[in-house]
Amino acid sequence: MRVAVVGGGPGGLFAATLAKASDPNRQVTVFERNRAEDTFGFGVVFSDATLEGIHAADPVLRTALSEHGVHWDPIEVRLHGEQFSCRGNGMAAVERRTLLRLMQQRALQAGVDVRFSTDADPAEVLAGGYELVIAADGANSRLRSRFADGFCPEGDTAATKFIWLGTTYPFSGLTFVHQRSPHGVFAVHGYPIGAGISTFIVETDEHSWRSAGLDEFDVTQPPGPSDEKTRAYLQELFAEQIDEHPLLVNNSRWSSFCTRRTRRWYQRIGASAVALLGDAAHTAHFSVGSGTKMAMEDAVALVAALDAHPADVDAALADYETTRRPQVGKIQRSARPSLSWWEHFGRYHDTLEPWQFAYHFFTRSLPESKLRRRDSTFVDAVHRRWRQAHGAEPLDSPIDVAGRHLDGRLVTVGHGAARLAGEAVPLRSGPTGDTGTWSLQVTAPERENELSAALDAVAGGVAAGAALVAVDGGTALTRRLLCEAARLEHGAVSLLVEDVEPARAEDVAVTAVLSGRTDLVGIPAGQEAR
Repeated sequence: MRVAVVGGGPGGLFAATLAKASDPNRQVTVFERNRAEDTFGFGVVFSDATLEGIHAADPVLRTALSEHGVHWDPIEVRLHGEQFSCRGNGMAAVERRTLLRLMQQRALQAGVDVRFSTDADPAEVLAGGYELVIAADGANSRLRSRFADGFCPEGDTAATKFIWLGTTYPFSGLTFVHQRSPHGVFAVHGYPIGAGISTFIVETDEHSWRSAGLDEFDVTQPPGPSDEKTRAYLQELFAEQIDEHPLLVNNSRWSSFCTRRTRRWYQRIGASAVALLGDAAHTAHFSVGSGTKMAMEDAVALVAALDAHPADVDAALADYETTRRPQVGKIQRSARPSLSWWEHFGRYHDTLEPWQFAYHFFTRSLPESKLRRRDSTFVDAVHRRWRQAHGAEPLDSPIDVAGRHLDGRLVTVGHGAARLAGEAVPLRSGPTGDTGTWSLQVTAPERENELSAALDAVAGGVAAGAALVAVDGGTALTRRLLCEAARLEHGAVSLLVEDVEPARAEDVAVTAVLSGRTDLVGIPAGQEAR
């Protein structure tokens, strides 16, 4: 079999190496537009829990991480002069250039024909007589774009802006730093990658970005030049946090993260079968999913499928997609709440206590029960801070709502009303001419891009005197975003109506209240017992 791999990043090189190593009779060629020594970005990070399959396929990544990388366990959050650490998050990182160098060497040792400085035109590659063409040419894949009708790509672009920098400041592990400037709130994802360098990714909202005048750099120019105005601005803003260490650039420019999906991962084009791999097929926000790790896992699955169906490329590619698509979908679903957190972190920074902000951050994609398994000490410390502020555990803490004193945070909801201190308070979609206490009921949409009308309803209901805002329907994320808008933006009491199985109800409720996502949690009538 003749195999062409378009793209010489970690995913493409790993696929080529595995394909050649598992069957030396395969003729495998990699086309890479950049020179061997070129690399953009700084480091790549991997979670300990996700590396088993990659290590089993080939030791190149294990060698890179063990001999050249940096390993850590705790994740640290810094804001308002306080620091919070959560353990149980084993991770490792390595310089991207180091990883690429080792993977290039491994590919050449395996017998792969690696052609650097070769800008492979899709039409020319397809005319080259290859039975299989692997498109590993990144998020802006030309192969995917050229044959979009067959792959059916989709994309959701985040509202935030991010830029990838480096620094000589020695972060001890993954560290999130939050800082307010005169123009808005900026946040850093920092982590060590070895050789005295740390990755330094900065995110902010578009309004802050424009207010700071950081929208002037022409991002349409070819890769190479970096945004020096941004580097200077951020270096001054975070100077105290990184002990005056300099920020480093490498094709560093602002962008908006796009979560990409494709309805099909492969198609036949003439005599060749074309398969997408890594970012060409899918992306997940870097706060949860490592694009490099996902691409390398794609490579493992793709070559395993080729080995299982040596005489039928189409069957192999169907097997590859069937195996990987559910796994990638799970990561993307987990990444969505995390990405959304970064779209709203300025609001949390300004309204939540630092300890609650940290807990809110660590539970953005998982409930307290899972966080407790990672670091019970951190969770216990957050509970102590809540008890100091409220006098009881989260669900047993009293709260006053419209003149009614509630002894806890669980409220029965049903039959068009919420029971507050034994009294049924009507749930309505908006104000009426009736007098008396009422609550606004808002149904969350299924998609975040449909939140506008519901957010307007929240604002209108609070202005009209609703005793509280009850949110049901939609998804767990859209419900919580509406509750947060009600309490953090409009100062209203919020009621999150969760219809979950009884075994998970208390875990969900504690997480929602303790994090500040809501004030009250609604339990459907008939499920009141805890």
